[in-house]
Amino acid sequence: MAFMRSISRPDTVPVLSGKDIYLRAPQWSDYREWADLRSRSREFLTPWEPTWASDDLTRHAFRRRLRRYLTEVRSDQAYPFFIFRQHDGALVGGITVSGVQRGVQQYASLGYWAGQPFAGRGHVKAAVRTIIPYVFEDLRLHRLQAACLPDNEPSKAVLLSCGFHQEGYARGYLRIAGVWADHLLFAILRDDPRP
Repeated sequence: MAFMRSISRPDTVPVLSGKDIYLRAPQWSDYREWADLRSRSREFLTPWEPTWASDDLTRHAFRRRLRRYLTEVRSDQAYPFFIFRQHDGALVGGITVSGVQRGVQQYASLGYWAGQPFAGRGHVKAAVRTIIPYVFEDLRLHRLQAACLPDNEPSKAVLLSCGFHQEGYARGYLRIAGVWADHLLFAILRDDPRP
């Protein structure tokens, strides 16, 4: 990956290519496709995500989201990507590296989603496998962690198949669908073997 950036002041995120998918930063031109996919997938996604704001799918909210993303990238706090299918460029979901910690910790958290029509087709697994080298080689972090609800079997399978190790159980870890929920914690380290 030929991508020049400053650790302290990154200005952009690269386009990353993986197996049958590519990842790139969200853009204004994605709004209509993103809003449609999220709207059609709302019932499917609700059990796994924080409560959506009442205006979450509006143009104004998407514009705010893009501004926040830009601020987070420039301050080296988070790196958001949308997941696109290679053969037709369809938006299938999103993946974000967030909560970047430097200094003695050197880690970040991983979150992802797939729209209902694309769930279970390997796109998220391909995105996770694509983002891991970016986290360790480009961002130069030591640890990437993720959390999922204990009954989210598809997410557990994705993380384990991508080389993450289950590390423990965190009580009331994230607020999902309006309720503080326990989560399973997973992590992969820079030197861990990758499938």
